[in-house]
Amino acid sequence: QVQLAESGGGLVQPGGSLRLACAASGTVIVNNVMAWYRQAPGKERELVARLTGDGDSNPGSTDYADFVKGRFTISKGDARNTVYLQMNNLKPDDTAVYYCYMRTWREYWGQGTQVTVSS
Repeated sequence: QVQLAESGGGLVQPGGSLRLACAASGTVIVNNVMAWYRQAPGKERELVARLTGDGDSNPGSTDYADFVKGRFTISKGDARNTVYLQMNNLKPDDTAVYYCYMRTWREYWGQGTQVTVSS
């Protein structure tokens, strides 16, 4: 059974940085995409960034939500099916639960990690 585990969330001051990590456990032959979503209280879950995998026709390509462009970077880990989200210049509006997502022949979600940006 495939599971996604996130880590790296926490409390940070505005302008600070955090690095989130996501690792997939279990048998994953190939993934099509790994991504980070977030959900703030009272709001819908939204895409933050995504990275296409070996199962995609264009592996290694990235997409970012406009509100994080230039501040966040998604990258592939050295281990298979791992992904990072480097978050710089964090703002209070970035406060949310951040979820890792992976799509193979089906979709998987992590449990989420809380990111709080506050002085």
